Amino acid sequence: MQREIWTENGLIQGTCVVELEPVLDVFVENFKTRGEVGADLCVMRGDQTLVNLRGGYQSIKERIPWQADSLCVLHSCTKGATALCAHWLLDRGDILLHEPVATYWPEFAQKGKDSVTIAMLLNHTAGLPALRAPLKPGAYLDWHYMVEQLAAEQPFWEPGTRHGYHMTTFGWLVGEVVRRVSGLSLGTFFKTHFADPLAVDLWIGLPASEHGRVSRLLRWKPEKGFQHAPFTRQLLAAPKSIQALAYFNNGGYKADSAESYQCEFGAGGGIGNGRALARLYAPLANRGIFNGVRVFSEDQIEIMATTAVAGGQDMTLLMPSRFSYGFMKSMDNRYRPSGHIESCLLGLSAMGHAGAGGSLGFADPDLGISFGYAMNKMGPGILLNERSQNLVNATYKSMGYRFSNSGNWVKV
Repeated sequence: MQREIWTENGLIQGTCVVELEPVLDVFVENFKTRGEVGADLCVMRGDQTLVNLRGGYQSIKERIPWQADSLCVLHSCTKGATALCAHWLLDRGDILLHEPVATYWPEFAQKGKDSVTIAMLLNHTAGLPALRAPLKPGAYLDWHYMVEQLAAEQPFWEPGTRHGYHMTTFGWLVGEVVRRVSGLSLGTFFKTHFADPLAVDLWIGLPASEHGRVSRLLRWKPEKGFQHAPFTRQLLAAPKSIQALAYFNNGGYKADSAESYQCEFGAGGGIGNGRALARLYAPLANRGIFNGVRVFSEDQIEIMATTAVAGGQDMTLLMPSRFSYGFMKSMDNRYRPSGHIESCLLGLSAMGHAGAGGSLGFADPDLGISFGYAMNKMGPGILLNERSQNLVNATYKSMGYRFSNSGNWVKV
């Protein structure tokens, strides 16, 4: 059903089935009371679109409304797209999950990394969450420089013994394996095997001709006395910590620049929108099939959904975290002092990825839905915040689910 709602913060329009009207209500409330500026949301079941909403402004300064084809920086939602490239090769046997990375990338076997496997790259146990030496200016724009630095880096812990979110390095680590095996750059591989055949408007390396569609990021500013997560406190307090190196040692990278849009930063530089994320995850929600075409085998979907690391102290995030091979799993850290920005509450079988500030894409095979939310105004934390989590909650509740003590949404 077509919807059009005016708010003080702009027009909200799109479609929403009656079953999911509570999701529409939350989307509207985000603009009314939670500081949303420009955003879009999509929920799909199979190839059917249940929710397709957009609202607010692509540019609040010029009062340009958020368009059907508006794009924004997706931050770590990009990791899901990068992981899918690896799983495409895994599904076809071109790479093997537990094979050493050096089999495909021989230079990687330096400084005790000869035992690091593809699985360790995907599940954040490889021990390479950051680089110690200061990176040159423009480092993130230079693919070959970054992979050379990572190949020469010594792990921060014995690979496979601990896990720590590879916040910025994930894209080059996984992407270089993709490049070595396929002969295509990460962005080209993604476009060839996902973006074009699935009509997914998501880019890892955005052509200059498309830059006019990108909404500039609006940074989140904490109020006085805000309780930051331990990750943020540590990166500000300890310049040589994993947290500070992962965040600040970036060669002057700026997410909102033409050069950054065009580079293939596979850990956090993807450009897209909520509809693109929902379409991207649609095959994962439907046993590997989308629009009648098999994209992944059912066995590969099961591997993607399997929790590979869980609990314990994440060496980067400084909280308990849960990952499958390349994707976030439901993380319930609400019992912690800053748990409201350290959680991502999904279904038991769900797999996906959040992006800094609150963006999110995921699939839930049990429910058969895929979900995508993207926005230009960042919120607190690098996982979900109340805007995105409330949208997820409303989706599950509307479909007859409840949140259980296990830390997952389950069928009533």
